[in-house]
Amino acid sequence: GRILCIAYRKAGSALKSLHLASAEDAPKLLPLVAALHLDQGFSTDAAHQERAVMPLLQGSPHGAIWLIGPRRAPVGYIVVSFGWSVEYGGMDAIVDELYVRPAVRGRGMAGEAINALGQALKQSTIKALHLEVDNSNEGALRLYQRCGFKARNGYMYMTRKL
Repeated sequence: GRILCIAYRKAGSALKSLHLASAEDAPKLLPLVAALHLDQGFSTDAAHQERAVMPLLQGSPHGAIWLIGPRRAPVGYIVVSFGWSVEYGGMDAIVDELYVRPAVRGRGMAGEAINALGQALKQSTIKALHLEVDNSNEGALRLYQRCGFKARNGYMYMTRKL
């Protein structure tokens, strides 16, 4: 509710090229989601992607999507979902997806977006920001390390599909 709304506003004001996405942004966002899913080899189709994205664009308290770059022509997006951690003592967040178009990678936009979002979430009482990364993707590892993420020794992200 209220805490997440504060984070949404603060993230948008922290970086001019980071905009909270809404339902009107779906036509610009969905092709970016499709590009990431294709690039990563996810077996999702356009209908699945739209079903997964629309609740977040319509204000679901479970997460949010920010567009990276100009709102009228975004170059990427970042999806964050929210949860609760007893270990960290409160609300936490997970970077579920982060994508920047290949043609504009390497210009620091992803790092700026992560850092601005992290600052805004911290001010909104989020205690930890997590993400999953392919440990063979050296570029992504360097980016996330520069942004302050650390691997947890002895831990592995595991999934059980339901």
